Amino acid sequence: MLKAIQARLFQKYRTNKFPDAPPNLPDHFQGWPEFDNPPENVELRQAAAAICPVSAIDAAANTIDVGKCIFCGKCSRVDQSIRFGSEYRMGAMSRENLIARGGERKLDEQLDAGIRALCGKSLHIRQISAGGCAACELDFNVLATLAWDMGRFGIKVTASPRHADALLITGPVTENMRMALQKSYDAMGDPKLVIACGACAISGGIYQTSEKAHNGAGDLLKADLYVPGCPPHPATLLEALVRFIGRRQKDNRA
Repeated sequence: MLKAIQARLFQKYRTNKFPDAPPNLPDHFQGWPEFDNPPENVELRQAAAAICPVSAIDAAANTIDVGKCIFCGKCSRVDQSIRFGSEYRMGAMSRENLIARGGERKLDEQLDAGIRALCGKSLHIRQISAGGCAACELDFNVLATLAWDMGRFGIKVTASPRHADALLITGPVTENMRMALQKSYDAMGDPKLVIACGACAISGGIYQTSEKAHNGAGDLLKADLYVPGCPPHPATLLEALVRFIGRRQKDNRA
């Protein structure tokens, strides 16, 4: 016991102060895309659209679908007017708000009083891996560790969908997981919330043309929260969850 107390005193407080303070992001972090609209060089923008492996860039409309983007950075190497900044707050409560248009982006706020009342102090999540590669799953699991401690916001993981307020779906929803996902959703009590986590769950990601996948959760269930990324950084995911349940945060930019 004495050794445990000594270790605790030596280690001190280990949970980071995010989201009340900016997160420590890696140097190579790629956040919300920034780009010129209209582009200075139309041909370069078209070349960037052509090289995108997930068809996230619409050169005609001058938009980038962040819900499709896997943040590989190929487009920015072709068209240097496309930049991936340090804006980690990328979660959205509507699919339309994942379309980057090059200008300043306004963050969604939770306007549904019912969700704020239901989940403001407690959100129980059942995580469903619907054919994912485990990257999104691992970064979600990190939120339960001491460093992030999502439990301090009342956000917890539950083993049964019957005890869950929300399903957090990862993966493109393969055909073999379609029925299991639907059964899990049906087993939930009302109201039911759905969180699409990662490019695969939002749009199918790199599997969007596969006959064995369903282009993400949206083909089966309507999502209430979208968290883009491949995978989403833990800061992106936690910030989106905290904002989704209506908890007020400081305006911290990385």
